[in-house]
Amino acid sequence: SSQTITGNFANVIHGLNANHLTDQVIQRSKRMILDTLGVGLLGTSTEVCHKVTQYSKIYSSDISSTIWGHLDFRLPPLYAAFVNGVAVHSMDFDDTWHPATHPSGAVLPAVIALAEAFPREKKISGLSLLLAFNVGIEVQGRLLRFSSEARNIPKRY
Repeated sequence: SSQTITGNFANVIHGLNANHLTDQVIQRSKRMILDTLGVGLLGTSTEVCHKVTQYSKIYSSDISSTIWGHLDFRLPPLYAAFVNGVAVHSMDFDDTWHPATHPSGAVLPAVIALAEAFPREKKISGLSLLLAFNVGIEVQGRLLRFSSEARNIPKRY
């Protein structure tokens, strides 16, 4: 039977599991995560991060995710991912692909915010977090490859 491109894409992504994570992928992922956390923590001191943090405080919640560099309040996963993503990208030091896109800054804050939001009895393992991170990176990379607009990014600058 014929399948749509979207259906095929979804099947590939759905079929990924921890067995697909080679030692090299795990080591590179850990390096990417550490780098992203580092630039994210540094980014919490920027003016734009302060602004989105202040704005987002109206969504403060107990059942929620951490705002990096802040122990005083937590946000629902959507807003925590937003604030932490802004922190990561606020100085433009996060990792980059060509054409210009920043894979970890978009993926890691969302993955961590969702992982934190799981109830205590359903917490995910570190390996599952690495898998989720790599699935997010894979999705972003494939969307970048599929996009004719993304290929034109260098010509626009």
